[in-house]
Amino acid sequence: MNNPSPRLLIMRLLTVADNHTLNISEAILAGTVFGITENSIRVTMARLVQSELAEAIAPATYRLGPKAQKLGDDVASWHTSNTKTMKSDGSWIAVATGGLPRSDRKILRARDRALSLLGFRQLDKGLYIRPNNLHGGINGVRKRLLNLGLDEEAIIFKAGDFDALRQEKALALWSDMQLVTHYKEMSAQLNEWLANKDNLSADTALREVFMLGDAAIRSVIFDPLLPAPLVDETARQQCFDTVRRFNDEGRRLWLAFFAANTVKIVQ
Repeated sequence: MNNPSPRLLIMRLLTVADNHTLNISEAILAGTVFGITENSIRVTMARLVQSELAEAIAPATYRLGPKAQKLGDDVASWHTSNTKTMKSDGSWIAVATGGLPRSDRKILRARDRALSLLGFRQLDKGLYIRPNNLHGGINGVRKRLLNLGLDEEAIIFKAGDFDALRQEKALALWSDMQLVTHYKEMSAQLNEWLANKDNLSADTALREVFMLGDAAIRSVIFDPLLPAPLVDETARQQCFDTVRRFNDEGRRLWLAFFAANTVKIVQ
């Protein structure tokens, strides 16, 4: 496992902290666990403020900036991911991007990220789909996609009645993810760490719980939340429950670390 960069560490702390606020002393202390210098933390925070990914709200106190708040709010709801689904009626939510510009890499990255976060896969060139099983239906998905950076000109609609070839292709779009295997392997890895954490040094436990937890939460965030029979929903629920328990233990360890070092982190 590689240590997080100063940027990743700060953005992660800003995203998971209640009220999305972080004191610079908290960030500096967290950096010491990963061998990140105080200067690197301060320089990185200044750059995040300059790029509007973070903003100062009081002396030495920061929160997510205007360019990160909508994404941060969506990402921060990862722990309620399974409540975002409803029974599928067999239809699809589709996004047509064929007429959208492709010359601006920044716009392309935002577009790809928005579609990935909501589990869309490309069926045909410029046509992305996902099962229509998210709460809020088309309107709810449209709002989330736009908040996450999808072009306002994108066409978002309900689709169904594909020809047999495209229907077969659609049902196989997520097969490469091997989701059920992934759920079981992740649950086993996290449970094994929890069972053996008392054998680790304090610093090692802090580093590993951060990095394993970050990877696990990222996996939940980018999970396509497919309906049955495309995925075993029980296996997904069990995996997500394990990630939540792991995250709770991680927060406990980190809060104890901050308390022991006389720094109170915003929960």
